[in-house]
Amino acid sequence: MILGYSTNAFVKYTLFEAVEKIAALGFRGVEIMADRPHLFPDDFDDGDLDQLAELLRAKGLKITNINSFTLFAVGDTYLPSWIEPDADRRQIRIDHTLKCLKIAKRLGCANISVPPGGPLPEGMDRDKAIALFLSGLETVIPTAETLGVKVLVEPEPDLLLERTAEFLPFIQQVASPAVGLNFDIGHFFCAGEDPAEAFKTLFQWIGHVHIEDIGPQRKHHHLITGCGAIDFPPILNTMKRLNYQGDMSLELYTYADQPDQAGRESAAHLEPLFRAAGFDLMERS
Repeated sequence: MILGYSTNAFVKYTLFEAVEKIAALGFRGVEIMADRPHLFPDDFDDGDLDQLAELLRAKGLKITNINSFTLFAVGDTYLPSWIEPDADRRQIRIDHTLKCLKIAKRLGCANISVPPGGPLPEGMDRDKAIALFLSGLETVIPTAETLGVKVLVEPEPDLLLERTAEFLPFIQQVASPAVGLNFDIGHFFCAGEDPAEAFKTLFQWIGHVHIEDIGPQRKHHHLITGCGAIDFPPILNTMKRLNYQGDMSLELYTYADQPDQAGRESAAHLEPLFRAAGFDLMERS
């Protein structure tokens, strides 16, 4: 396992500048935001992707994940979503996911992360929303299977899927191993869960991990690790005991004004905790 840093903390910089900065901080991995101002698929041609791949090689960075959660380029943080009543709006999300899968394959990334449905539309019941989400995933699964790239659903507060008890029945309806879980430690903490126990329960589906801290009120606001209330050692010990083989990305989009400092402080806090759990924070894959 290696620790990456998500470019979504560097939205005041271009993607290429963000990669340079993340490498300079000493990270061995990078999670790439698949949205403007970074890698929105419609903005990148083959030459741009070749240039990005060369920069990543030169800096010795592995792509830990393609984060296709937000759609600011054509909407906002959550919309267009998988569960909107309008089929054309849902198709925008589906098409974006298909493009991200192809980019991940081209760049040698094993997975992309997607939102867990979206905000529940007014007047729509959960069963209908789940059916729409499953139907949307069914349209992208063949491409994911062909490319060998996983689609990782990321539960988040206030969206269709927030916690273990909601994710489990959902994933059990998905027949393909190409769909899994992006386990965001802070999100499960916000949902009132013990992240270590949630990780153990959901382990078979976890393909990538997000890490950040959250305050004691469990409000969904990402903090520098060590500045909140999450007890990280039990989580890291559980990951080690279960022999987790995926990667992890630091996600601190809330620090767009000081991404370098936030990344540096978080790494300094996490390094001894990783070492105590038996992980090398900056190891190469």
